Amino acid sequence: MMILFSVSNLQAQSRISEVENALKIAMNNKYQLENVEQLIVVYNEQIESYRAVLVVLEKKDNHWVVKQGPINAGIGKKGFAHPLQKSEGDGKSPTGIFKLGKLFSYEKQGNILLENQQSTKDDKWIDDVNSADYNKHISGVINAKSFENLLLKNDAYKYCVVIEYNRNPIIKGKGSAIFFHLATKEPNYTAGCVAIDEANMKLLIHWLDPNQNPNIIMGNLVELNSGL
Repeated sequence: MMILFSVSNLQAQSRISEVENALKIAMNNKYQLENVEQLIVVYNEQIESYRAVLVVLEKKDNHWVVKQGPINAGIGKKGFAHPLQKSEGDGKSPTGIFKLGKLFSYEKQGNILLENQQSTKDDKWIDDVNSADYNKHISGVINAKSFENLLLKNDAYKYCVVIEYNRNPIIKGKGSAIFFHLATKEPNYTAGCVAIDEANMKLLIHWLDPNQNPNIIMGNLVELNSGL
């Protein structure tokens, strides 16, 4: 019993530490987050690891408080790219602070504030670096040679929030189709997105409010604490 109790205590302390890390990250980037009221913090401790921690924060009286988490998250198979070094097809998630945009989902969503759209077989996200529609959502006929279908045969994009990385402006070859979506199997690494379980995702999409300027800050713990 003592051994089990000690293990349980260590796990609890680890979870507390994860929350403290997220709050520290928000504090160390406070000037870039000045107008942000809702924040998702995603970080890993080893920059090449796809295993990450996600903590949801909201601003109350100009202070960050924990809304949800810590949650286990999957990121790019090769971890995080260093700031400004993300490239198409590198298997890494980008480092930075990005707005959270539109929600695509397999079923029509009610009672949520995010701009949202039910995905169909015609909905695609272009990842062809030679296409004029690179890193854009296109519905219907396309000329691009490669793209992501937003309606898959698995549940990965059942709830799929656009992370507004490389969107304004769009730079060819710097990475595309960076989403916040569902983790469907172990190991839960992605091609560069952020993935979590469905139960927590449902809570999040009902909480996110465009009027609160929701953002995601993501990267390696050391790099994020150094300030972006």
